[in-house]
Amino acid sequence: MKISDYYKKNKYTFSFEFFPPKNDTGEKKLFEAVRELKILSPSFISVTYGAMGTTRNNTIGLVKRIKSDIGIESAAHLSCIAHTKQEIEAILAELVSDGIENIVALRGDIPQDQPDFKSPENGFRYAADLVRYIRQHPKYGNQFTIAVAGHPECHIECTDKEKDLEHLRMKVAEGADIVITQLFFSNHDYFDFVSRCRAVGISLPIVPGIMPITNGAQIQKFTRVCGAKLPAKIQNAIFRYGDDQASIEAFGTDYAITQCEELLRKGAPGLHFYTLNKSTATRKIFRSLNLSGV
Repeated sequence: MKISDYYKKNKYTFSFEFFPPKNDTGEKKLFEAVRELKILSPSFISVTYGAMGTTRNNTIGLVKRIKSDIGIESAAHLSCIAHTKQEIEAILAELVSDGIENIVALRGDIPQDQPDFKSPENGFRYAADLVRYIRQHPKYGNQFTIAVAGHPECHIECTDKEKDLEHLRMKVAEGADIVITQLFFSNHDYFDFVSRCRAVGISLPIVPGIMPITNGAQIQKFTRVCGAKLPAKIQNAIFRYGDDQASIEAFGTDYAITQCEELLRKGAPGLHFYTLNKSTATRKIFRSLNLSGV
């Protein structure tokens, strides 16, 4: 089922994001978490795509198993910066063959050790190029719902909010169906982003991306990489609790609950949880918000 249909028919749509594990033990834990989260009745689960396409086979294999073996609709992340058009076409063919109808279309990260990296000839420079290629493909153009990324606080490579918003508008104009935001910790940033999107004619569902804080050092690293801000309240908690893992998890869960309550109350179309391949924090949030089965 195309995930765009969920946003059309449901008041709220909830989804979870996982990343391909590096070994069999990690894969076992991933599927344990997916099964634990299935009882919450998510609309879909997405699986990320490794830098430079390094997890291509794992990503496709996981979304296929999540859909066919566990029975949850799935979406495959697909980054294009390292691929040629022929390679993307082959991936689209494989997804269709496996019954996957949903793609999260991304540019992908430029390798940190290759600041002058250039996409291959006959390749893609931006996510908008990938969206256009998929939508204009004579065979696969209508096969997929396409979700794209939005950045409430700007993409880390673009400090101009107007330019960043224009990049999103281009992705939408090329045929995107849904916008899923980068993680953020100030709801003001999300609501301001939605307002700015509506002002330039972007009417798609704009789904807030939520990452429950479960580890202080880890969330500091993530925010440095993606450019999200950590409010003083969170920074103070990380400093105060230090290595007290139980306390930082409890704080992070409570913070996310408060965040999610306001987002839904003020009109967000659902929530997309960055799970880090774990289920505990997300399940606690759902229980507190009485979201299971919504």
